Amino acid sequence: MPARRRRVLAALTAAPLTLAGLAVAAPSATAASADVVVSEAYGGGGNSKATLRSDFVELANRATTEVDLTGWTLRYYSKTGTTPQTTALRGSIKAGGRYLVQQADGANDAAEALPTPDATGRVPMSGSGARVDVVNPDGAVVDRLGWGGAAPAEGVAADGTDNTTSVARRDICTDTDNNSADFAVGAPTPQNSTTETVVCEPGTGEPPVVPSRTIPQIQGTAHLSPFDGTQVAEVEGVVTAVSRNGFWFQSTTADDDAATSEGLYVYTRTAPTAAVGDTVSVDGYVEEFRPGGSAGWDNLTTTELTSPVVRVTGTAEVPAPVVLGEDRTAPQQTIDADDPKSVEYADAAFLPERDAIDFYESLEGMQVGVRDAQVVGPTGYEIPVVPGSGVDATRSSAGGVVYSGYDRPNAMRVLVDDVLLPSGSLPDADIKDTLPGLVAGPLDYSFSNFKLLATQVPTVQDGGLEREVIQPQRDRELSVAAFNVENLAPSNPQSKFDRLAGQIVTNLRSPDIIAVEEVQDASGPTDDGTVDSTATTDRLIAAIEAQGGPTYEANWVNPQDKADGGQPGGNIRNVLLHRTDRDITFTERSSGAADQATSVTTDRKGALLTESPGRIAPSSPAFDNSRKPLIGEYRYRGERVFVAAVHFSSKGGDDPLFGRWQQPVRSSEDARHAQAREVRSIADDLLAADPEAKFVVAGDVNDFEFSQTADILADVVEGSGSTAMTDLPRTLPQSDRWTYVYEGNSQVLDHIFVSPSLATLDGTVGGPWRGAQGKGQGQRPAFSYDIVRTNSPFADQDSDHDPQVVRLDLKK
Repeated sequence: MPARRRRVLAALTAAPLTLAGLAVAAPSATAASADVVVSEAYGGGGNSKATLRSDFVELANRATTEVDLTGWTLRYYSKTGTTPQTTALRGSIKAGGRYLVQQADGANDAAEALPTPDATGRVPMSGSGARVDVVNPDGAVVDRLGWGGAAPAEGVAADGTDNTTSVARRDICTDTDNNSADFAVGAPTPQNSTTETVVCEPGTGEPPVVPSRTIPQIQGTAHLSPFDGTQVAEVEGVVTAVSRNGFWFQSTTADDDAATSEGLYVYTRTAPTAAVGDTVSVDGYVEEFRPGGSAGWDNLTTTELTSPVVRVTGTAEVPAPVVLGEDRTAPQQTIDADDPKSVEYADAAFLPERDAIDFYESLEGMQVGVRDAQVVGPTGYEIPVVPGSGVDATRSSAGGVVYSGYDRPNAMRVLVDDVLLPSGSLPDADIKDTLPGLVAGPLDYSFSNFKLLATQVPTVQDGGLEREVIQPQRDRELSVAAFNVENLAPSNPQSKFDRLAGQIVTNLRSPDIIAVEEVQDASGPTDDGTVDSTATTDRLIAAIEAQGGPTYEANWVNPQDKADGGQPGGNIRNVLLHRTDRDITFTERSSGAADQATSVTTDRKGALLTESPGRIAPSSPAFDNSRKPLIGEYRYRGERVFVAAVHFSSKGGDDPLFGRWQQPVRSSEDARHAQAREVRSIADDLLAADPEAKFVVAGDVNDFEFSQTADILADVVEGSGSTAMTDLPRTLPQSDRWTYVYEGNSQVLDHIFVSPSLATLDGTVGGPWRGAQGKGQGQRPAFSYDIVRTNSPFADQDSDHDPQVVRLDLKK
């Protein structure tokens, strides 16, 4: 399946135009060549690992008579280029003979020279994919080869190549006008006019009779069309939506199978001449287009027709959209219930009634809609929504859908996209808002998600969600917060500092200690060797004071340059802030060295840190090119309190929920498991030195509360009923377990863990209560914990994470 850049879509016209006649897009050779054809092309010449020094194109003559090449040219185009580089041809090609056109040399002089060329050009060809046309003296394209995602091609482009491979015609006597079928990738074998001739018998290799097909037949009951790579004719339907380089059309008479889609996309490459409401008959090639090409290897494909010939036959009513939640309802929290496999395997079950990934595939390309849709994620590139009725998935406290387990994602959400509308048309929407009325358009797929391409700008009805403001800590309580401030740097506008400060002062009520993630160095993402972040933290502290908040002091350890991941040159790190107006002091006992690990020792008062602020296992492979945890030792009213700020590796690289690999492989979690073990080790050392040690781990763990990462930190032993650290998100009701919203899934990524002495008085499960006589009079909670909804549900965000605060009652 060739790769091609993502379709660029443009706005619909306000009213459809009625056209008649013939529209031919993506021109190609109009029929199988009677004589000269491209027989091989190679663009890796002289590159790394290449065995040949020069690029080349080889031609062959299928005819039974010699062809004079006077006035003929060979035109080369990049994959999507429109301006050719032309090489003049000369001489002739014998019947059944070959003809070698040498192009540019590469730098690898050790590679072999080509056989003596019959024509020479200077075109540096692509080593992975391009297009070449053979043009006769009349200017007609006699033959065309597109490979490696090149467009237009004859039919479907042939597979891509590398520096060691060429794309060669399987049989010079056969030309079906489908590059994918006619060509194969292999080692380059250049041949010139001295090669022995192979004369084709008259009439051999003619294209087969092209069968007519219906849209449901082409779509089939699977994720791949049963006719992928083949030519089809007389595919009929009515145009439902138009883009800048194609259109969707849909059968006017549905079949009796809900598993087969009635809609299909036609890729015309340039602006189509068919309009909404036109009935058309289309000839073309069936292609499975994978968004993102080789970089999108885990994406699903969309079925489409390429190199089309489009005949407008009349007009008709556009079919009414399938209204999700009314006409058909997606499986709510099951994407695919099968064992691990690709949904594209021939034996993969296709069950739209059970699996959401199959449900949406069965509607691919059709007109779909949502009525009074409920917003379950803030406006970003799209608006994630679920239908306005019939939703019984696990709901969040704000009206979103909670990702409550690997087998319980938000499977019914669809993303409302504006690519058919003027750029920037999507209105800002927050969770709890609704899109009143019917929002409709074709169902497409890109960037690992099914998308409803709205044909009219939706309106938003405000659901009234407001940013949360919590209660301040009481005099005897120590409050500890965690806040990912999303690449904070002095180059950010002052408004970002002011708004973050406003959240800290107003919404979080100025916590005593704040574990801050994603603080960049003083030059931000500029890669100039700067590692110190004093300018960043000073500016944040000043903004807090300007908002009426207290003065904070910052502590951190500067990382080694470009050793901690994040934006190159940004040197993001964790920082600990603490108030200077409360009875809190920071115990400084640090070398300040980025590679110096802290450890636990003891004195007569209990456990203490050798480095404060210190880094946890900075030389461990677990933290290669990743943020190192920061730990600090405090005194609060005479008691030692240890706080670690963590920011584990991201989930980047995991299979998407709606990707072709089911169940999705979470490859990134191996790194987080190793990181959790390192942090867990310091917790074990503290608790071994002092079972009453007061330890808080806070920050962006980048994993769910039900994940193994969280289990490692909490030391959860299944069936034992005991933990060494309490994961505070797990103490909340299911509807409140979310700190981040991603593609319509409300989920926990940020955590606060507390040691046993901070969770309960006696370490038993069943708290959080001070005292051992139950919840009688005079009892009080050992802690109170809030995930403070200030960012993730809102389109207007200061960060993509919600902060969290725990108020700890240290008085026994």
